[in-house]
Amino acid sequence: MVRRRYWHWSALYAALCGLMLLGSGATAQEFGFRAPTTTTDAGLPSAMRDLVSRMLPVYQDQNPERYLTNTSALQLVAGNYSAAEATRQTLSERRRAARRPVDWNLIYDIYAHAKSIEAATGTPFARAYAQAYLDIVPHLSDLDAYQVTAWLAAQPSDFQQTFQRYLDRQRGKNSIPLPDALDLVWAYVAFEAYRSFGPLIGPLNAADDRRRYVTDEDVAIKTTDGTELSALLVLPGHSAEPVPAIVEFTLDGAARTDARECAAHGYAGLIVWVRGRPAGPARVPFVHDGDDARSAIAWVTRQSWSDGRVAMMGGGYSAYMAWAASQRLPPALKAIASWDASAPGINVPMVGNIFHNSSLRLIDALGSGSAPSRDEAAWRALDQAWYSSGKSYRELARMAGEHAPVFNRWLSHPSYDRFWQDLGPDRAEYAKLGIPVLSITGYYSAGALGTLHYYIAHHRDDPHANHALLLGPYEDGAVQLNPTPVLRGYRLDGSAPVDLRELRYQWLDSVLKGSPAPALLSGRVTYQVMGANEWRHATSLHAMANSTLRYHLDAGSGASHRLSARKGSDTGFVKQSVNFADRSDVAWSPPTDLSTRALGSHYGVTYVSDALAQPVEISGFISGRLDLRVNRMDLDLALALYELTAAGDYVALFDPPEELRASYAGDRAQRHLLHAGERQQIAFTSGRITSRRLAAGSRLVLVLGVNKRPDEQLNYGTGGDVSTESIDDAKPPVVIRYYSASYLDLPVNR
Repeated sequence: MVRRRYWHWSALYAALCGLMLLGSGATAQEFGFRAPTTTTDAGLPSAMRDLVSRMLPVYQDQNPERYLTNTSALQLVAGNYSAAEATRQTLSERRRAARRPVDWNLIYDIYAHAKSIEAATGTPFARAYAQAYLDIVPHLSDLDAYQVTAWLAAQPSDFQQTFQRYLDRQRGKNSIPLPDALDLVWAYVAFEAYRSFGPLIGPLNAADDRRRYVTDEDVAIKTTDGTELSALLVLPGHSAEPVPAIVEFTLDGAARTDARECAAHGYAGLIVWVRGRPAGPARVPFVHDGDDARSAIAWVTRQSWSDGRVAMMGGGYSAYMAWAASQRLPPALKAIASWDASAPGINVPMVGNIFHNSSLRLIDALGSGSAPSRDEAAWRALDQAWYSSGKSYRELARMAGEHAPVFNRWLSHPSYDRFWQDLGPDRAEYAKLGIPVLSITGYYSAGALGTLHYYIAHHRDDPHANHALLLGPYEDGAVQLNPTPVLRGYRLDGSAPVDLRELRYQWLDSVLKGSPAPALLSGRVTYQVMGANEWRHATSLHAMANSTLRYHLDAGSGASHRLSARKGSDTGFVKQSVNFADRSDVAWSPPTDLSTRALGSHYGVTYVSDALAQPVEISGFISGRLDLRVNRMDLDLALALYELTAAGDYVALFDPPEELRASYAGDRAQRHLLHAGERQQIAFTSGRITSRRLAAGSRLVLVLGVNKRPDEQLNYGTGGDVSTESIDDAKPPVVIRYYSASYLDLPVNR
């Protein structure tokens, strides 16, 4: 199993507040308590001391570790610091005896030790804490110290906000049950601890880093064309022998921690800012990246600390750079570990051959010098201004200013043609790649399309490729950092929040250091089945399922539309009309929650199945055929799929919704226009993937509709260049008939 470190801040906050330890051992005792209004209330310390003075004599728990942990918190609030330190020392001895890895408990070990020193000797807290820190942190391994110092550096304001929420819950109440009281106490301890030592941590952590690592913040790497790339290098200071290097490119001018994380794991960590960042001349995305990555790898091999082996790691644009480097594979590149990869022409600047306004932000990030030219609100305002204007999509770039030349060059390639294909490996390059690759993505990751594209192409051209894929209920940020128990309103299964960062290093250790491979990655495809709380392995993406379940899009009768196991009348249909001249929806944005009580469909037709008689596991790619008639020569569609639980919750099976341009549904490289006014069929296979066990009693819900939104290209259906169409082409409204002969094929395990 993967060693869990809970690096992600939100998971850390929950842990540090003690919430993960409470529950089953607490009784239903009540304590009189009127909560102060705010965290700054002058009466707060005495109110909390009064509460714990009544809790300490009666608190019991049959779980020894939970009892000791909670007792130490009560003692800290009571001001009995020597007793708190002794209790935490007992806890520490239990952890050592059980050979448990270092965890968040160490934060409170240091704090209790510091408070004990302060109380016993009268030493000012700042000096007492520095002594406590030096008594513990320097004796940790580099890896444990990396985790602990990162936890210590969390923002005190976050813990203040958490504690304020607990106080708000008690507002107007005169008593508090024991479980809630323990939660409140831990939130208070976290708040008090972090506001006490928070201002002291920066210098202490910096000094610890200097003891452990050799850091060079001013590395300059010359590329083959003479451009100078800026980089940060961190080496493990205790290593007497050359070490392998992990190279990661970044767009983030403030990126620092990843290099130190690499060094903590025993690697040379090299963070390279992509050409033009954090300051420099404007550049065009994708053009120089392969050569720049190979230049960085060559630089590494010339250094005395290098053992000549390099792995590339990263997500998004950084992951793309690793694949660009593989086009002419450097001998020193021995492994790629990537997540949510950008793939030109696949998921940037277009998805399903539909251009996304967000690609302008990538151009801006690379071409605006030392700082982006707009913030998030300004980009949204630009989207809405363009949408309201009714201008062509090419005018969007002109409205954005200096980015027009690059963006319009992209718009001239709406097909996945050689322009895009040449920016990634070709079939021969995939076939001879020959190095281990780890790819990670999520069912709710926008970057899933890119990751799956590389994975499928690699295995297509090398059936024996050493390329592992991990799939789970994650989104882009969770894949980059670590997943948390709740994702956008959806509570993950207990097995899902795996420490993905640590998993990547364990995999790299198996490739570069000869360590055992992580057990979780024992198959070509590893995937988490949502709703079943299980991880599974498959030999391929198609092997995730062993059968197909077909649902027909039955018009039904009345206002309801059905997903039916039986084919309906060939002449039955659902009619939809969309007025592209109407811009009253300019403020619309897609819902963010993955679990919701109501669907906010936007120009969508909803189909609902009967309640499932037994559980159904859907694992893999959705496919199907749309039998339709439309009064246009082209059409952009969006498809979303949900489980409607018996309790009335809609749970998205994947997100974002599947988007496809009808004229490219069968071949993203060649456009095949529709026949306006004629009944025709469009076969499709989703680029999104999912795995979920739907419970008995649940229903499957499909929302199928026209793609019309302010942050994406609008397809008016003239059959010409979509980027030159405007609101002048919006009349008459788009009218579609979805015939009942349409169907959806679901990959299932029976």
